[in-house]
Amino acid sequence: MGGELDETSEWIEENTMATQPDLEARVAAIEDDLKQLKQSLGQATSKAPWWESIVGTFENDPHFEEAMRLGREYRESLRPKPRARRR
Repeated sequence: MGGELDETSEWIEENTMATQPDLEARVAAIEDDLKQLKQSLGQATSKAPWWESIVGTFENDPHFEEAMRLGREYRESLRPKPRARRR
C-alpha cells in the first residue's frame, strides 16, 4: 500500500514542477494585460457625465417611441383605479 502512495506523490511532484514555468508565464501575461487595461481606463476617464454621450441617440426613432408608449401604458396600469362614488 505504501508503494502506491509513493508513486502517486512522485507523479504529483513531477507534473507540478513541469507546469511551474507555464504558470509563471501565464501569470506574467495576465499582469501585462491588467497593466494595459488600467492604463486605458485611466486615459478614458472623462469629466462629462456618461449620459451626455448618448443624448439624442433615439431621436425620431419609431421603435423607441413605441417602447416609451408601452412603458407608460404599463406603469399607468399599475396605478390604483379611483373608486366609483356612491350616490
